[in-house]
Amino acid sequence: MEKLKDKLVAIVDDEESNIYALSNCLEARDMRIVIAKNGEELILLLKKDIKPDIILLDMMMPVMDGYETLGVLKGNDSFKQIPVIAVTARAMKGDKEKCMEAGAWDYIAKPLDINLLMDKLIRWIV
Repeated sequence: MEKLKDKLVAIVDDEESNIYALSNCLEARDMRIVIAKNGEELILLLKKDIKPDIILLDMMMPVMDGYETLGVLKGNDSFKQIPVIAVTARAMKGDKEKCMEAGAWDYIAKPLDINLLMDKLIRWIV
């Protein structure tokens, strides 16, 4: 997917298997990856001037979950323009709305539909 080549994606997830699968999928499409295991790690990366083109943010993590992370991102002028796709494993009624109200730009449920994810990535970063 030439449109996404060399785009930097921050994967924020505490599950190694999710990170591995998503990293392989995106790297196979010539995208670059930076990984954070929770929201706190993401914020530290952003403060080090690592500026991803988009953030894939798991909502349920230890230390700082996705909702807390969205609050920090929204409250910081340097970070709030980075598109965030909320990723959740337990797609329950109202989850999408809750994520969007918290500051996510978009939403996708696990298990991820890769074609849908690619469409969302193109929508927000191309």
